[in-house]
Amino acid sequence: MSAQPAPHTTVVDHQAELEAYMSAGQTRALALGNRGPIRYDAQGDIHPDILEAYWREGFYVFENVIQQRELHELRADVDNALAGAPVAPGSDVNAAGGEPVGSAFVRDTFHFAKPLSDPLGGTAKNKGRHPVKMTEPTPNIDAPTHTIERIHGNLQVMDCALRLYGHHDLLSVAAAVNGPDFVPYNEVTFVKEPRLGVSVAWHRDGTTHWDAPDWDDGAHGFNFMAQLYPSTPGNGVWVLPGSHKKKDVDIPSLVRASGSERIDGAVPMVCDAGAVIISNRQLVHGSFANTSADRRITLNMGFFPRERVLGISTERLDGKVDTYDHTRVEERSRIIELAIDARAQHFPEAPRYRYAPLADRGQSFEWNEANREALLSNYNLQDMYI
Repeated sequence: MSAQPAPHTTVVDHQAELEAYMSAGQTRALALGNRGPIRYDAQGDIHPDILEAYWREGFYVFENVIQQRELHELRADVDNALAGAPVAPGSDVNAAGGEPVGSAFVRDTFHFAKPLSDPLGGTAKNKGRHPVKMTEPTPNIDAPTHTIERIHGNLQVMDCALRLYGHHDLLSVAAAVNGPDFVPYNEVTFVKEPRLGVSVAWHRDGTTHWDAPDWDDGAHGFNFMAQLYPSTPGNGVWVLPGSHKKKDVDIPSLVRASGSERIDGAVPMVCDAGAVIISNRQLVHGSFANTSADRRITLNMGFFPRERVLGISTERLDGKVDTYDHTRVEERSRIIELAIDARAQHFPEAPRYRYAPLADRGQSFEWNEANREALLSNYNLQDMYI
């Protein structure tokens, strides 16, 4: 089933239709008891109360992770990347007439879409994981033809993103959730500009392990979502708490039962700038077209349990098959070590994380220009998807 948008739904109409739903959702979100700073217990492990809340709800809002200096640097890096983007899909020049940012990389760095559209809902894209079409409000008359919705390959495009990737506390959380031998997924920046940002139709991530005999709540890993601006009910991601525990969820039935794509019981992952949300990839989640006046920039960084990746073969979106053997996993994981050193050089006073799988290999992962080319350039060709 596809939710049928009202004809000629305007930006103002869309906001008015969502107002009561968003207010109620925020109230529920703030009452879940799954937010606060990253905390450790007396043994130096991530506090068990955090892990209990994460596994109960499927997400946790870590507050005040990114301090002001780093937050300003991250915002500047993102703005510089966006300023250097192609002027339109397929263009070989940026707004200044020069070569676009990321044009030397194999995979496209920028992904465009029509403002306030739903590029995925009700289509076969992403292996058909977005079965319901979201409302597509009519953009204001001064809206551009296209808007950037994603930046791919964060770590090779923005040095600040690489440094954030090596954050001691975040990697400690990754180890607590996935085990100390956790491995990377991919990195992408979601861009939701005011009154332009596209919706992401309701879906669940992961395609590999749903029928595995040892399937569990964390079979498809998680994403960190670093928020460079406040995440609000209007611009943020919504989730159905606890849905990561269910093997089967019929999203079209949820929409029918709710009477629209405003699914009953869903909550927005609201937070202030500088927070980082950990979100289970098996949660039902999505976002509405951003008809609000608030910008959202989210840096996504995903991680898997190694045991869920090693030896797995998956079909890519282009139809080719990838097999994640030991060499592939090790090569992609080197970027964690590279990021750890980049962070240590920039923030020498901060604690340095010890990534157990590569810590005793005797290899050098120093962050320098030689390794930018040797290890980081086109690193996302080694991304792993399960």
